[in-house]
Amino acid sequence: MPHPRPDELVAAVRSALARVIDPEIRKPITELDMVRDVTADENGAVTVDITLTIVGCPAANAIEADVRAAAESAPGAASVTVNVGVMTPAERTALIERLRGTKRAMPFTPDSLTRVFTITSGKGGVGKSTLTANLAVAMAERGLSVGLIDADVHGFSIPGLLGLVEGAVDDDGEPLIITPTRVGEMILPPIAHGVKVISIGMFIEDQQTAVAWRGPMLHRTLNQFLTDVYFGDLDVLLLDLPPGTGDIAISVGQLLPHAEVVVVTTPQPAAADVAERSGRVARQTGQKVVGVIENMAGLPQPDGTVLDLFGSGGGEEVARRLSSDVAENVPVLASVPLSVPLRTGGDAGTPIVLSDPDDAASRAIIAASDALVGRGRGLAGRKLGLSPR
Repeated sequence: MPHPRPDELVAAVRSALARVIDPEIRKPITELDMVRDVTADENGAVTVDITLTIVGCPAANAIEADVRAAAESAPGAASVTVNVGVMTPAERTALIERLRGTKRAMPFTPDSLTRVFTITSGKGGVGKSTLTANLAVAMAERGLSVGLIDADVHGFSIPGLLGLVEGAVDDDGEPLIITPTRVGEMILPPIAHGVKVISIGMFIEDQQTAVAWRGPMLHRTLNQFLTDVYFGDLDVLLLDLPPGTGDIAISVGQLLPHAEVVVVTTPQPAAADVAERSGRVARQTGQKVVGVIENMAGLPQPDGTVLDLFGSGGGEEVARRLSSDVAENVPVLASVPLSVPLRTGGDAGTPIVLSDPDDAASRAIIAASDALVGRGRGLAGRKLGLSPR
C-alpha cells in the first residue's frame, strides 16, 4: 500500500493531535500551541515537536505518550519520533493571557455562568468536608465541570478525602498529580475523580505542620485561590468553609456575595443552634441560604430500626429557623444517615458516591447534589447582555 504524500500525512497527524488533551489544563494541545511542528517524509516517518508549559512538567510523560499514540494512529504513519521541549517565557505569557485574559481578575463574578456553593457549618466535627467532597464528585459524575476550594485553611482535609496523597494512582495505575503546577503566576489545580481541587495542604511539605495564620493572610490566600488558580470554564464551584463565623466566612462574603450557601448540621440541638448562626452570618454579606443538610442522622440497625445516636430533628429545626424571616423556604436537602462505608471511603480517599452509590448515605448525598444543581438560578445582579434599541 503506497504511503500518503508527506503533506497529507502531516495534516492527518495534526488532526489526530487535536484529540490529545492536556491533563492539567483540560484543553487540546493544539489549542494551547504546544505543537511546535509536524513533519513527515515519503516513507511515512513522522516527527512531532511539542513544547511543555514548564521545565519538569508533572504531566510530561502522559502528554508525550498520548502524542505518540495519536501520531501513530494517523493513516500512513510508519514510525513516529516525538521531540519534547519547553515554552519560552514569551510563549508561556501568551498562553496565560489566552487562558485567563490580560487582566488578573477573579472570574467568579455575579454575572459568571458558574454556580458557586459554599458549604458551611456552625461547629466542627459534623462531617462538612466529607459531604463537600462527595457532593463535588457526585456533580462531576453528572457530567458537570466542577471545581473545589478547600477554604478550611487551618483544618484542611479535602486532599486526603479525595485521595490526593503521596503515592496515589489513577484508574489506569498512573501516578496522580497531587500538587499544583505553576505556570508563571497561574496555578493549575490537581484533578481527582473529575474534580479540580485546590487546598493549602497542597503547598505544605509536612502535613502535620500547623497553619497559624491570622485574618489578612487568610484573606490573601482565599483571594489567590479564586484569582490565580486556573479552573477553566466551570459549571459549579464549591467551597469547603471552616466551621464557625470567622475571618474566612467574612472574606467569602466579601469576595463572593452572590454565593449560595448550604448549611450542614447534625440532629442534636446544640449543633442546630450554632449552624443557624453560620447561615445568618452568610445572609449579612448578601449570600443566599439555599438548603440544609443533616448529617449523622441515625444508624440503621439489622432489624430495620434506626438508632438516633445524636438525637433527631436538628436539620428540620435549622431549616425552620432560617425560613422564618425570609420569603423563600429553606429546605432540608438531605438527611444523611451514619454510614461505615462513608467513613472508610473518606479515610481511603475514595468518595462513597463512587465506591458504593447504593449505600443509604450515598443516595442521600446524590439527592442533595441533584437538588442543588437542579435549582433555578435568579437573575439578580447578573448582566443579561441586552441593550435598548
